Amino acid sequence: MTTDTLPDRLPDPALHDAFGSRPTPAQVADPAGGPATTGDLDDLTTLPANLTGSVEPPPPDAELDAAFRPVFERIAAGALAREERRELPFEAVDRLRDAGFGALRVSRAAGGRGASLTQLVRLLIELAHADPNVAHLLRGHFAYLEHALTDHDPATRRFWAREAVAGRLIGNASSEQGNGGLWDTRTRVAPDVDGTWRLDGTKYYSTGTIFADWISVGAVRSDGERVTVAVRADAAGVERRDDWDGFGQRMTGSGTTVFVRVEVDPRGIVPYAARRPSILGAYFQLHLLATLAGIGRAVVGDAVGFVRPRSRTFGSAATPVPRADPLVQAVVGRLSAASFAADAIVLAAAEKLDALTRSAARGTATQEDHDDVDIAAYQAQLVVVDLVLRGATELFEVGGASATSGTRLLDRHWRNARTIASHNPVVAKERMVGDHVLNGTSPAAGLVTSVPPGAHVRASGR
Repeated sequence: MTTDTLPDRLPDPALHDAFGSRPTPAQVADPAGGPATTGDLDDLTTLPANLTGSVEPPPPDAELDAAFRPVFERIAAGALAREERRELPFEAVDRLRDAGFGALRVSRAAGGRGASLTQLVRLLIELAHADPNVAHLLRGHFAYLEHALTDHDPATRRFWAREAVAGRLIGNASSEQGNGGLWDTRTRVAPDVDGTWRLDGTKYYSTGTIFADWISVGAVRSDGERVTVAVRADAAGVERRDDWDGFGQRMTGSGTTVFVRVEVDPRGIVPYAARRPSILGAYFQLHLLATLAGIGRAVVGDAVGFVRPRSRTFGSAATPVPRADPLVQAVVGRLSAASFAADAIVLAAAEKLDALTRSAARGTATQEDHDDVDIAAYQAQLVVVDLVLRGATELFEVGGASATSGTRLLDRHWRNARTIASHNPVVAKERMVGDHVLNGTSPAAGLVTSVPPGAHVRASGR
């Protein structure tokens, strides 16, 4: 499926034809039921340097639960049918837009919810329990906002705060096929002879882009500097393809995105080096881990849902009622413990990242602080991946061959978890953690911020 067959769900392009123009006023319903607010963002001279929830006391968990749990329940109700039909979750994404989920991290002063990073991760776990595809596809959105809302330019901060609160989402297009690595990024952004900046290239695994209003694109300038480029998803020359053929996370919109001479605003081009030190290494991993933890919860739920009504038991079972069988009880107990441990580990790492964002907002964060948080996220990855994958396999021990019925789709948990776990190889993170513990090596030491002269260039349209 290409853009020609995608539902027309993007907002009026005229609302944000220019990167710096003012979009429709952002509106968020007051939790107490009062009128919607937009935040006082008109005076750039007094605009706070940080428009995330890290500069405010977090809202009560109960307030966030009341706002989003009913939405998650409705998303969960259609998840199995979407999985069976491989139906992209446009309706589910729209429900989240309408509820203001994409503005969770925008400060209340700027019209958002002002949630802490810990609260965001907790809600992502719940959303992934409902549908891991929907939780996963928002990864690029929240990652991009973490930096955009703290950009040195006040107009940029204001623009992205308003976009998020208005319900607009950001997809991610970074990975390429056939190149040698980050040092060989082939997507290029450069000015024409008339000074118009153009983007050319092809991206794969463009998670969330099919659902997005904006796309965060990894590219290289003509001087070799690696940059992030903000591109309107409906811009001329952008083609989004629903051709992701992985066996898991099939509805994340992680297909190919092609950019052919796409006009971009230079204000949306940001060098990687300008955003160092960065929390994105830890955040990108934590978002995946939150999704895995949600799958772990779903494994437990499906195990219970399978066993409780079941009357047929093993031929040598100790009791004729499966839910009373000590062996079945033991399996469910292990699944429950694994899910509890995954939740606890992910939230512990999230609290470390949360604390880092608050110290960064105060200007007291150091590179060592960033390293500690990166390592915590990677340590969590080493354990959570194994917990959830083992649980998704052991789930089948609660029943016989009927547990493998295609109508139950219990295999989806392993397929989804395995796909997520393959994003960032565990073996690579094991080495990074070990090197840091033994030798104090920063996990950011290998970050590539530029492409060396003479690197191979292959960009669509050039």
